[in-house]
Amino acid sequence: MDGQPEIIKTALTYAEQGWVLAQSWLLSPAAWSQFGLLILAYVLAVIVTKRLRPKISQLLTPDSAQQNMLASGRRWLLIFVPLILPLLAYVFTAVGESVVRSLFDSGAVIAFGKRVFLFLAARTFVNEALRDPFLKLLGRYVLIPVMAIYAVGLLDVVSAKLSATVISLGNISFSLMSVVRGLIAGSLLFWFGRWSNDQSNAFIEKQKEMPAATRTLAAKTAELMIFGVAFLLLMNIMGISLTSLAVIGGAIGVGLGFGLQKIASNFISGVILLLEGQATVGDFVELDGGEAGKIVKMTARAAILETFDGRWIVVPNEDFITTRVVNYSDAGSANRYEAPFSVSYDTDINLVPAIVEAAVAKHPKVLALPYPPDCELRGFGDSGVDFAVEFWVNGLDDGENKFTSDVLFLIWNALKDNNITIPYPHRVVELHDKRAS
Repeated sequence: MDGQPEIIKTALTYAEQGWVLAQSWLLSPAAWSQFGLLILAYVLAVIVTKRLRPKISQLLTPDSAQQNMLASGRRWLLIFVPLILPLLAYVFTAVGESVVRSLFDSGAVIAFGKRVFLFLAARTFVNEALRDPFLKLLGRYVLIPVMAIYAVGLLDVVSAKLSATVISLGNISFSLMSVVRGLIAGSLLFWFGRWSNDQSNAFIEKQKEMPAATRTLAAKTAELMIFGVAFLLLMNIMGISLTSLAVIGGAIGVGLGFGLQKIASNFISGVILLLEGQATVGDFVELDGGEAGKIVKMTARAAILETFDGRWIVVPNEDFITTRVVNYSDAGSANRYEAPFSVSYDTDINLVPAIVEAAVAKHPKVLALPYPPDCELRGFGDSGVDFAVEFWVNGLDDGENKFTSDVLFLIWNALKDNNITIPYPHRVVELHDKRAS
């Protein structure tokens, strides 16, 4: 073995130890009895599972129409039914182990069998019980390899080796075991944080009695708290003292003061917007820069506007604080519009306002408050007398709403019914014959 790489030497050493252990098992009556108990435990687990699994599945399967919390819990428990076989084999093996140890004062083989059954349970759990793609990936490449190492009895050796390897970065020192533990714990914590955030957002959105701005602020606060707690737990699991992060915190502070000041400004502006509620999800706004649309989402950095032609515009939160913003408040507020029209000079214009106002008031979306339709004389044009009717409606005259178009149709029909002519331009063309002069 001289001249071989260290990893080859270590592997050969473990292989030699495994061969010696296998020989001792093959030549030992106690080992053969334990092999027999393992087989008996597995066969018994198969028999019991065949009888027990259909009954448990029937008990846990709710009616398809049931959607309450109890039904959801039963469906969740149903995904663990495939674990019955390996777990029963583990339990029966544990009972047999106590008997073997009392008779032979030895249980290495049956202890190995228990670990194998746990490995099979973990493999079944990952392949059949897990539904989330991220958790399934984590189980396939982390849980199953760890359980395989545990099954062959090398988990303590690997853990000790990882713990003995220390990495130093400035004031911070940590072992490879801390890194591995941190990666695993961090993945689980932030997955759980994401899941908790989705659940809290869904719960908050159901509270329709709360204003939209309050719901958004509550959702953002819950998100910050969840991931803040997850970060602190991760630092504690990895064994990193928070005081040792002071240098990193100082660097982040300098970055906020220079390169990240816009991000910090937009974040603070977003909090102010949520607290004041002057612009929130559902409002139609127009900014000084010309951006106009309905706010469909507010993030920590920006608001997302959706225009009537389907485009999304990302507007930094700071623009809502530092520039003039026109809020049409599409979420149920009244807006005033006007529809211009003209009548012929042959018309008795004193009759027009009453006719038009009565016609426009028949529109189901036109409001009587704060003001009913109001027809006004605007001037005397080249071709006719110019009028305009002002009316109030809830919402915006665009997209699915065609308020002005509907009102113009009503005006046209009302004027036609009263024999009032809508003029069109007339031009007089004079022809002069130069030969006659």
